Amino acid sequence: MKTLFINACVREGSRTKQLAEYYLKKNGEPYEELDLEKDRALPLDREGLLKRGELLEAGKTDDPLFRNANQFREAEEIVIAAPYWDLSIPALLKDYIETIDIVGLTFHYIADDVPQTLSKVHKLVFITTAGGTMINDEYGYGYLKAVFENFFEVKDFAYFKAEKLDLYGAEPEKILEETRRQIDAYFAE
Repeated sequence: MKTLFINACVREGSRTKQLAEYYLKKNGEPYEELDLEKDRALPLDREGLLKRGELLEAGKTDDPLFRNANQFREAEEIVIAAPYWDLSIPALLKDYIETIDIVGLTFHYIADDVPQTLSKVHKLVFITTAGGTMINDEYGYGYLKAVFENFFEVKDFAYFKAEKLDLYGAEPEKILEETRRQIDAYFAE
């Protein structure tokens, strides 16, 4: 299986990345890592949208602008590591989603404007951590699940989280160990 690891962790020693690396080791499959801190996608603005549209219309999908989309389209499993902060996923992950969610390249519409995938992706694994309480999973995992389910027809999802890591009296290593046990149980199924 071709696995793409999307690393949206920007802090040194990120606990989210540690959990993702644990998952990837347990998975045992080779993977390609896209570090969003180092390979930052620019947010789409008027100029970017125009350029993207012109390139698509000209059929130039091999342009570097579409590198993320082409890489994504060929992956079978996507593993995303992104901390939960400021009530959602990091902006750089949202910017990345804009670079892969492209009509005519990673999906197209069929009858009645129903999206149909053009990618090989069939599995999404989302790993996150939070120093406090995650108010609602819909602000992170729910959003990603909706995109992957509705536009890329993904049916296989796994979600691992460790929260309340920085609350007064918390024992972060015990919380992380519990999440590692959940990952172990997932692979034991």
